[in-house]
Amino acid sequence: RPFAPSVLRERVADYFEMNCDSPYMLLVAPVRKERQIAMSAEQRKLWGIEQLNVVRSDIPAVTHIDYSARVQTVSRETNPDYYDLISEFERLTGCAVLVNTSFNVRGEPIVCTPEDAYRCFMRTHIDCLVLGPFLLEKESQPAWMEKEDWKQEFKLD
Repeated sequence: RPFAPSVLRERVADYFEMNCDSPYMLLVAPVRKERQIAMSAEQRKLWGIEQLNVVRSDIPAVTHIDYSARVQTVSRETNPDYYDLISEFERLTGCAVLVNTSFNVRGEPIVCTPEDAYRCFMRTHIDCLVLGPFLLEKESQPAWMEKEDWKQEFKLD
C-alpha cells in the first residue's frame, strides 16, 4: 500500500505531471520524469513484492510501482496549519512533499474521534500526536495498559 504525497499547491508541478488543485486526493499523476529513477535490467527482472523495494524517484515513499502518485495539494487558504508544516519541512529539507496516509493500523477502521486517535497513538510506535492545538509526545504519556491483546480486535484485510 503506497503512501500518498501532500505537496504545497504552488509546488505540485515541480514534483508531478499536473498543475491543478487536488485537495481530496482524488487525482493520480505521474512523478515528473526528471525525478524518476530508471530501473536497472536486474531490477526489471524482480517479481511480486520484491518490486516494491525498488527506489523509483527522489520521493520514493510516495512513488507507486508505475511511477504515479495519488496527490493531495495543500494551500494556505484551505489548510493553513498543514500548509505551514509542509513549508517549514521544505525550509529544513528542500522538499515540499510530506507523506500522507490514513490514520489507522492495518485491519482497523480509520480513527474518527480524539479517543480513537489517542488509542491508536498509544498502541503504535508513533512518537507524537497533534490533536487540534495540542501536541502529545509519547514519552510524556502515562503507561498504556489494556486487558486484552488489541491486535486480536480486528482481522487483517
